[in-house]
Amino acid sequence: MKFVYLFLGIALSLKILLIPNPMLEIGDISIVETVVADTGVTNAVSGIIFRNRLYDTIGEVVVFTIAILGVQYLFGDETPSNKVYRFTDEPSIVLARLAAIIAALVGIELAIRGHLSPGGGFAAGVAGGTAIGLIVITSSIQLMEKTYKDYNASKWEKIIVIVFIMLAGITLMGIELPQGNLGSLLSGGMIPILNILVAAKVALGSWAVILLFIRYRGLL
Repeated sequence: MKFVYLFLGIALSLKILLIPNPMLEIGDISIVETVVADTGVTNAVSGIIFRNRLYDTIGEVVVFTIAILGVQYLFGDETPSNKVYRFTDEPSIVLARLAAIIAALVGIELAIRGHLSPGGGFAAGVAGGTAIGLIVITSSIQLMEKTYKDYNASKWEKIIVIVFIMLAGITLMGIELPQGNLGSLLSGGMIPILNILVAAKVALGSWAVILLFIRYRGLL
């Protein structure tokens, strides 16, 4: 088998070196304009992520979910930290919570309008996770864990993943919502919904990981 692998490796190398790649003749066609027209959203990046390469996006969501489960598994046998480090001085608490409000508002904006302007579900989720992290490091860990459990955040996170995969599968089968008027808030068919789902999933997942690190490590 070693000779087979060696032969295939040499053959592939010769193919790369000697056979030129065919060039696509696109003329004056604009790739960005084509994507915008095809997806119905003015943010071509969101159109590519949630339509042209939706398979990859499904994989990214699943990988993020598995990473969260991995953190929970690794901390499963550890003893919680006896001391939790957090902000205690009033100026730092005020500034951190102000920054959390700004980050949360930015996250909402990116989630709702991510198909119209730079942004999107992943960026919105990161902003939301940042807001949660800033609140956690200025509050009681017991209170934040109680809030997490009271709102069933863990269950909602899993529900969101299932709904996202179902809607993405429906889209991949060719069943889509009307694209609406290009540039309007209600445009892009399924893309705005997928944006919001990804944002919620990333924010809730970040919340879970933040609580785990603080509980078992004492800090982020």
